Amino acid sequence: MNETRGDGGRAHEDTAASTRRAREGSRWEFRGGGLGESLGPPHHRTTPASDAAMPFVLERLLPVFLLVCSNVFMTFAWYGHLKYKSAPLPLAIVASWGIALFEYSLMVPANRWGSAVYSAPQLKGMQEVITLIVFAGFSAWYLEQPLKWNHWAGFALIVAAAWLIFLE
Repeated sequence: MNETRGDGGRAHEDTAASTRRAREGSRWEFRGGGLGESLGPPHHRTTPASDAAMPFVLERLLPVFLLVCSNVFMTFAWYGHLKYKSAPLPLAIVASWGIALFEYSLMVPANRWGSAVYSAPQLKGMQEVITLIVFAGFSAWYLEQPLKWNHWAGFALIVAAAWLIFLE
């Protein structure tokens, strides 16, 4: 017997779509004009992608790009005031917090979207390496304090530690 449903069969479609998303798990989606969370375990994942799945390269590189951008802001927030030591400390704190707002606006999406393809320890290891690279350039260019051999050696050990995090 064929029954007519008031929802036009959408309930079955919604269940099928939910099951498909749960199976795919690592797919990201964009729903309803805003960021929406996928239903697939183990993480709730979001992305700025269209209804189609985000291309493989983009889903891996977008978080890295956002981490680089956020680290530029973070480095200026944490160390930029060192060039203006005569400025009152409360002003330096407020300015740093204002810069950090932009840093968080990039870091949070980077980690949220990155968690679809990277584990939290991998994201943290990546972030540390990016921080070191950004800081090395910032120190030499902005603060005019180039790194010495021992700084580079210490940074290399941190990079090696981050590499270990990616081993399976």
